[in-house]
Amino acid sequence: MSAYPVLLTRPLLAGFAAGVLISLGACSASDPDAAATVAKPAEPTVLADKVGEAERAELHEQLAAPASAPAELRRKSEAMGAVGKPSVAYETMSMPAPMPLSMPSMQADAMPPGYRDEGREQYQKLVDNPVHAVAETPVSTFSIDVDTGSYANVRRFLNGGQLPPQDAVRLEELVNYFPYAYPLPKGDAPFGIDTELATTPWNPETRLLRIAIKASDLRVEELPPANLVFLVDVSGSMDRREGLPMVQSTLKLLVEQLRAQDKVSLVVYAGSTSLVLEPTSGAEKAKIRGAIDQLSAGGSTAGESGIQLAYQQAQQGFIDGGINRILLATDGDFNVGISDFETLKQLAADKRKTGVSLTTLGFGTDNYNERLMEQLADAGDGNYAYIDNLREARKVLVDQLGSTLAIVARDVKIQVEFNRAEVSEYRLLGYENRALQREDFSNDKVDAGEIGAGHTVTALYEVVPSGAKGWLEPLRYQNVAKTDSKAGELAWLRIRYKAPGQGASKLLEQPIQADTAVALSQASEDLRFAAAVAAFAQQLKGDKYTGRFSLADSAELARTAKGEDRFGLRAEFVQLVELAQSLQTETSRSTTARVLQ
Repeated sequence: MSAYPVLLTRPLLAGFAAGVLISLGACSASDPDAAATVAKPAEPTVLADKVGEAERAELHEQLAAPASAPAELRRKSEAMGAVGKPSVAYETMSMPAPMPLSMPSMQADAMPPGYRDEGREQYQKLVDNPVHAVAETPVSTFSIDVDTGSYANVRRFLNGGQLPPQDAVRLEELVNYFPYAYPLPKGDAPFGIDTELATTPWNPETRLLRIAIKASDLRVEELPPANLVFLVDVSGSMDRREGLPMVQSTLKLLVEQLRAQDKVSLVVYAGSTSLVLEPTSGAEKAKIRGAIDQLSAGGSTAGESGIQLAYQQAQQGFIDGGINRILLATDGDFNVGISDFETLKQLAADKRKTGVSLTTLGFGTDNYNERLMEQLADAGDGNYAYIDNLREARKVLVDQLGSTLAIVARDVKIQVEFNRAEVSEYRLLGYENRALQREDFSNDKVDAGEIGAGHTVTALYEVVPSGAKGWLEPLRYQNVAKTDSKAGELAWLRIRYKAPGQGASKLLEQPIQADTAVALSQASEDLRFAAAVAAFAQQLKGDKYTGRFSLADSAELARTAKGEDRFGLRAEFVQLVELAQSLQTETSRSTTARVLQ
């Protein structure tokens, strides 16, 4: 988990240039979204001694009134019996979850002795895909991914006034968050395929190859009958505004989309598990909403037993030829029963063989287990989304309901063979946790990702044309004459997929021509916008390959490629990039101030 030391300075108290106030005193009881998270302390620091007396007095005054303290800290403090005027005894803190400000050491009468509110957000540690020499590794193979949770989670961090931890950023989930105008399917294929090649915005020596997949959408009335099980975490960690109340509002949006032929069960878990609602027709919306409204949070988190009961309910109400799916709404903080990560993943993988899929909807902050949520959905043949606001809930469960529930292709794998005569080096952008071995491509027993109705999937490669300057030093003894075979072909694209209910995969193949490359300015709006998002993701993860291409450049590229932007998502992205730029600038200033001190 990445940690970000924070220096307490007056510029931070004044707020970021984007207008985000990063002051602990700015949080109020009426704004729990601004609640701070105090992570496990790093090594002791003497920075507090360098904070002026005026700043010290100002901060102490801010902390004096309980109403000005962050909601989460107040709740935990009150639960532990804290009394009296709060002040803070913190050292330099790491910040794995959004928080307005982390406090250096001051006084020791704020919280009960030994009190630490440890940030426990969990993310999978992923290493960027390496650069490959085509002469050594001509074939790239991976499973597609249509999850979008990383984008909403990154947005939550930025809107909370904090740059996200690097491990929270998965490039492909940021790129795939947006709709694109890709070609629709032709013939019997369940999805259309398109490729495009243009100059890379951050490196004029290389080319950006975009592989695009687009499935036909289905209106709600066209979806097969659905057997849905709402599995809701009602443990104590969900007792916050962005927890259970947000879950309830989200599920009620879905209830409004139900038809008479659909049925819903409701299972909840905390310290124990219970069935709140037997399978109920979608026509009985008032009854389903009433069951959702009566939920309340409290207790520990027996997630594994909840999942087991949900699968039992799904099997009891199983619809042949229909949609059979569990929607798990939780922060992923399992602490009773089986909580081992690999065991839970295997449980979901075993249950998918019964024809029941698992979608995970992530909620909450501070203790959010994003790693478990994303991987459970992958193992359960479902998708993963993070719900940070009701607009996102509507996007996932209303606007894109067909994509969320209906699968049109299973175990979709992509394999690209690069032509050494045209390409010397390449790297795949994102999909680090979806990599497959070359031999896995033709092995139908190897699991891969699913494509839902209406889904768009984008994969990006950065490639070095033969003769251009790449990342690798040339080898002395490995140079051989170019082959004239398949001249003009940049690469050969293969895609394998299974039709729903089928065990044998089908193969689609097509060449990618090298002479189709265009200047970036001549590329489609979709490629240019996807490139801007990919650049932004790389910049958040450390700028290893983007060189002098800045966040301002990413924002400008996205701004010129917004297109129609029917839902305003691209305009929102530009604002997030600009916000990240302001946060990055303030962080740099604070670091400089710390060095000067």
